[in-house]
Amino acid sequence: MKGKLLTGLFSLAILLAGVSSIHAQNQKIGYIDSDYIMSKVPEYSGIKERLDLMSKDWKKQVDKMDQKIAQMKSDYKAKEILYTPEVRKQKQQDIQDKIQEKNNFLDSKFGPNGEYYQKQKELLQPLQQKILKAVNTIAQEEGYDFIFDRSGDYLFVYTRPEWNLSDKVLQEMGIQVEQTGN
Repeated sequence: MKGKLLTGLFSLAILLAGVSSIHAQNQKIGYIDSDYIMSKVPEYSGIKERLDLMSKDWKKQVDKMDQKIAQMKSDYKAKEILYTPEVRKQKQQDIQDKIQEKNNFLDSKFGPNGEYYQKQKELLQPLQQKILKAVNTIAQEEGYDFIFDRSGDYLFVYTRPEWNLSDKVLQEMGIQVEQTGN
């Protein structure tokens, strides 16, 4: 029964793929390179600079924590032979606590919900909305059915340069660039 169900689902998938490819022949597809677009937008360098400055201080703090941990380990190794088992255990725990403190700090600053990524999201969202608006305008005016971002998760092995809409998106945003043929 399970084998028949899987065979049926597989057949349905092949049928849908065939129907889909028939319709795809009439569709207009383009792509953009959002990394390229961002690099040409004047506001982006300011945003990147703000984020770099913010993270620079945190990296200094992490470096200090690393130095403290290294010092604690060095002190422990130098005096380990002199410690009682209880003191040895306590010193090892102190080192582990310091390592955990550093890891918690890193997670709070650079983790998936950390301050860095929250600030990045906050600063980049208006710029991303501006790009999306320009892409939507071009898609509607020129009749595109799909526009992919080759900088994101949809990496193409081959793309024809004439379908790259990145420069048009920049122009729609009011940014003049030399035609690069990206």
